[in-house]
Amino acid sequence: MEATAYFKNLHISPKKLRFILPEIKKMPPSESLTRLFYSPKKGARVFYKAIKSAIDNAKYALKVSDDLLEFKLFTVEQGNALKRFRPGGRGTAKPYKKKYSHIKIVLTVKQAKKSMPGVTSLPSTKKVSVKK
Repeated sequence: MEATAYFKNLHISPKKLRFILPEIKKMPPSESLTRLFYSPKKGARVFYKAIKSAIDNAKYALKVSDDLLEFKLFTVEQGNALKRFRPGGRGTAKPYKKKYSHIKIVLTVKQAKKSMPGVTSLPSTKKVSVKK
């Protein structure tokens, strides 16, 4: 079972979000929230709100607790860019872009580690003495 959350047109550059992304991907979603809460970056605030919303959606849709969730997919994509100009010397225009980004989060339920079929217990480790 999966729960998907897609956040579009966030007014922050994707490059700034991708800088934080590798640290968060490795953690469980509930742990990543505590780390992002204390980070001073604007991207951390954006990720905090997005992950919190995705966790709430998953808890409602999948009916599981938040510590059983894990990231299946967590990406930052390039959104639209507003093209603007600043006046330059001698009547020229200096172009710049205000970039937007999209965040896609897919959460799944952790699978418990299954034991191998047919094996009921581990073999005993008794010492056997051999007579010569």
